[in-house]
Amino acid sequence: MSDLLMNKSCAEFSKLLGERIQMPGGGSASALVGALGSALCEMTANFTIGNKRYIDVEDEMKVIVEKSEKLRKRFLELADEDAKAFPELSSAWKLPKDFPNRKEIFERAALNACKAPFEMVKCCCDAIDLLSVVVDKGNVILISDVGCGVLLCEAAMTSAATNIYINTGSLKNCPDARDIEEKVDTMLAEYLTKAEDISGKVTLIVRRV
Repeated sequence: MSDLLMNKSCAEFSKLLGERIQMPGGGSASALVGALGSALCEMTANFTIGNKRYIDVEDEMKVIVEKSEKLRKRFLELADEDAKAFPELSSAWKLPKDFPNRKEIFERAALNACKAPFEMVKCCCDAIDLLSVVVDKGNVILISDVGCGVLLCEAAMTSAATNIYINTGSLKNCPDARDIEEKVDTMLAEYLTKAEDISGKVTLIVRRV
């Protein structure tokens, strides 16, 4: 690619994603979704700041704006980092079975391909933590945006995890791969439950149950 994915328009990125080319793929798409989820958190906090009804949480919302912005930008960087890791992995897959040190080369490439989506999962955890605050303290007019944000982060997290598992699953008897899987399993177990709790709160408000 001639330039960074993060500098593409939505139309350009989605067109590239649909073409018969090796990258971008699911990992970069996961990062974009995470960026959108973080942006909705950022927007909700921004619309809370300056509202007299929420003056008591204004300082807290300013911190959330700052953190959400950093996450949003980091997700976009990770879209590029994920795409950049793919050529090495693709080359490793194509090596002949009897190629010297093929196992070590493939293992290194597969573990490297896990780095960006692993950080995406961690960033999703951070975004969900922020959303858990704005769902309770943010401007209630934006509650549906909070709901959309957490659903996007949930999707980004599970999508990024899928991109990790496809790589670690190909590494048999690799302690590093098992360690990555265990850490991802732990994050998913905790934060998908947390995301569902936030979604439940949003549903109660928007449906007036």
